[in-house]
Amino acid sequence: MRFPLVLAASLFSTATLAQPLVAEAPLRAHLSFLADDLLEGRGTGQRGGDLAVRYLETQAAVAGLQPLKDGSYRQALTIVGSKALPSSTVTFSAGGKTLSPSFGQDIVFGAANGQQTVAFDAPVVFAGYGIRAPEENWDDFKGVDLKGKLVIMMVNDPQPTSAEPQRFAGKSLTYYGRWVYKYEEALRQGAAGVLLIHTTASASYPWSVPANGFGHERFNLAGAGNAMEGWLQEDMARALFQAGGQDLDALRAQAETRAFRPVALNATVKVALDSQVRSIEQFNVAGIVPGTDPKLKDEAVIYSAHWDHLGKDDEGSQRSGQSDHIYNGAIDNASGAAALLAMAQVAVKQPARRTQIFLWPAGEETGMLGSTAYTRKPLWPLAKTAADLNLDSMNFVGKTHDIGVAGAERSSLYASAARVAKRMGLRLAPTIPDLSGAFYRADHFAFAKAGVPAFNVGSAVFSGDGSFDFVQEPKASGERLVAFKKDYHQVSDEYKPSWDLSGMVQQAQFTLNLGYEVANDKQLPTWNKGEAFGKVKR
Repeated sequence: MRFPLVLAASLFSTATLAQPLVAEAPLRAHLSFLADDLLEGRGTGQRGGDLAVRYLETQAAVAGLQPLKDGSYRQALTIVGSKALPSSTVTFSAGGKTLSPSFGQDIVFGAANGQQTVAFDAPVVFAGYGIRAPEENWDDFKGVDLKGKLVIMMVNDPQPTSAEPQRFAGKSLTYYGRWVYKYEEALRQGAAGVLLIHTTASASYPWSVPANGFGHERFNLAGAGNAMEGWLQEDMARALFQAGGQDLDALRAQAETRAFRPVALNATVKVALDSQVRSIEQFNVAGIVPGTDPKLKDEAVIYSAHWDHLGKDDEGSQRSGQSDHIYNGAIDNASGAAALLAMAQVAVKQPARRTQIFLWPAGEETGMLGSTAYTRKPLWPLAKTAADLNLDSMNFVGKTHDIGVAGAERSSLYASAARVAKRMGLRLAPTIPDLSGAFYRADHFAFAKAGVPAFNVGSAVFSGDGSFDFVQEPKASGERLVAFKKDYHQVSDEYKPSWDLSGMVQQAQFTLNLGYEVANDKQLPTWNKGEAFGKVKR
């Protein structure tokens, strides 16, 4: 009788270790619905966003996810919406000349302090990269008082040199290079306002991206923000600096050195900013699969994917003359939101040792507001949160021989991902310099800042370089992926029934498998020694 017992035990062990399989049909159905015109682009503070939340919580219940402690699938957050009115103006006086940049073409700006009216006259100062980084022995401010001044900054980081090839992570973009950091630093400096000089190379996206962003209503979590912030188109910046007695390129060169100090232009600005302001309640959506281990069930793995996009813009469509006014956001990020629903549908049938949380944050497109709000008031203690595995803008081209795990190399999640990839017959895509700062551009970063090991899984679209090894038609598939750049944050990001979603299913399956790897492991993931986020207590 011994052999049958051993065989039975072996079969039981195999069944226990088997991973639930993500199916394409529900993923495609959720994707096509979430990206449909009916949901009007799932805009923050818009009817389409409310419909998306209602759909997600309903489908979470259908899948069998358990609600939060209060019996709801919603986590509320209060945000302030602000949109600059057409009456708003920014006028520069420089070297005896008056420059009146055109909103949308030369300049975009808005208020982030929740005030309906902002008006000031201020001197203009160029602050280089606007970075204060003690670990790099870098301070672009040098104690210069910038209170009450309009500060103009460059985006991106100081570039590496032959003497310091790894300065500010070398060719990769650090958080210091992100526009979010620049605005945060301007607020800390007490500036009257802040403008960032846009180039496609430094920002990693064309002018249309900030132009679209500021053309819509913008949102912030309730609290203090800059009275005026925005972007300045490069040609406009060059004209302003020249009129103000400075050469933009020469100042850029100076800003590449630690000796740089803020430079006052012979220029002033007059700002009259009128905004339509409202305070609204938005919702993260979350559902839970309780863990099975008596002790480890108190710890959790989070899968996240934001539900929002840019919504609809009737006024903008009228101005531009285009008939399509809905920013459907099929890839960004109906794809991730749909994948989480498909993953949850099978995860509930086979719980892991640790608890699994499926989280759909709000307001990612407006500055990761939902995920930031979550980390400030977490549904699960951050100290007992093992990891956040985020999905954003997924692969719609087809299966690959490899999987992207950019950012995982910062923690022990990389070793876990390697084990999962090997079992799935995949390779980990080679690590390439993070030129666009993708690690800082999705919801997982809010968790990383809070000390939780996190990364965006399989970010094929974010890589944008076609470097993934596609199974079918590698060259053509890579080109189709790269071509998505023209659809990013445009009305053309629409669902197409012809898409090959096998790669999206593969990506979702890898993410779920990795989640189980972490959820069933004896130890919590850890940040690598020396990693900045590892210094954050959780």
